[in-house]
Amino acid sequence: MKQIVIRFGLMAACLLIFMQLGQYTLMTKRFSDEVFLSLFAVLFLTFGYVVSQFIQNKKPIKQDNIEPISNSLEINLKRIDELKISNREYEVLELINLGCSNQEISEKLFISESTVKSHVSSLLGKLDAKRRTQAIKKAKEMHILLD
Repeated sequence: MKQIVIRFGLMAACLLIFMQLGQYTLMTKRFSDEVFLSLFAVLFLTFGYVVSQFIQNKKPIKQDNIEPISNSLEINLKRIDELKISNREYEVLELINLGCSNQEISEKLFISESTVKSHVSSLLGKLDAKRRTQAIKKAKEMHILLD
């Protein structure tokens, strides 16, 4: 990473030096404007080429080195669809899992407290639970929520 920063720093320094030289040559009128603009264009072309080579030389992550996540850590999206839990209900379920009260959930999701109560009631019915803690336990058992 240090090499990348150093390379770009040196290229930026060179660019600034050429710009200063360009201002000097414009003041002294040693070169015509066309020559200065041509040199500046070549400089930017070279800079673009170097940057593109740097971007293309990035090594892709090999899939062989990545270990698959175990099934216990994956959320069962099929089960969520089967239970017909909406996105908003799922957000409420996640906040319940974090221990938020109805008022805290309403403030975080910008909905009324009665709407939160409706979502909680719907979740309890869909998860066949009597209490919030029981709903969280069942959701974790069904891999709807992560532990």
